[in-house]
Amino acid sequence: MDFRSSDPAAATRTVTPLRQTVTAAVKVVIVGGFGVGKTTMVGAVSEIKPLTTEETMTRAGIGVDDTSGVARKTTTTVAMDFGRISINDELVLYLFGTPGQERFWFLWRGLFEGALGAVVLLDTRRLENSFEVIGRLEEWGLPFVVAVNVFPGAPAHPLEELRQALDLPPTVPILVCDARRRDSSRDVLLTLMRYLHAQAATPEAM
Repeated sequence: MDFRSSDPAAATRTVTPLRQTVTAAVKVVIVGGFGVGKTTMVGAVSEIKPLTTEETMTRAGIGVDDTSGVARKTTTTVAMDFGRISINDELVLYLFGTPGQERFWFLWRGLFEGALGAVVLLDTRRLENSFEVIGRLEEWGLPFVVAVNVFPGAPAHPLEELRQALDLPPTVPILVCDARRRDSSRDVLLTLMRYLHAQAATPEAM
């Protein structure tokens, strides 16, 4: 996303040390096409200063990177984003945002290693960019939820229509979010945690 966080708490958020009560840590990846808001989500929800690997886009990407719908975007993630959020006193999530351009997708395999689940961010203006993203997660066998990121002027579709267009099983959660907002991004991660818990309770559904 090429606009700043709309969460007023983001500018005043203080660094939160890791609680001594933490007994479990989970790795989660946030994936999606170019410019869907992965860096924005990690930055909005992280309780620590996020690590980003954003670089200024140059003329070298012309004709290589698909910037349709995000022509005003001036930076891009070239390796990963990293953040952390405590779900409760015992559980902490480590967040890894993947690079969006297809030429950097070779890095995804390493980022998927050890991950328990994933969030797929969608931009309805460029829905076709999500097909291969979802296909790679299914190929890897990594459980995921789908979050439709709200962009100004983006077409709104009923979630069940999007489910059909993406050929998602009825068990995969799909929800709307605003990746700029900490509460909205947190709700996406909580949905993922509930989904993973439900899968663990019913192995036959996996």
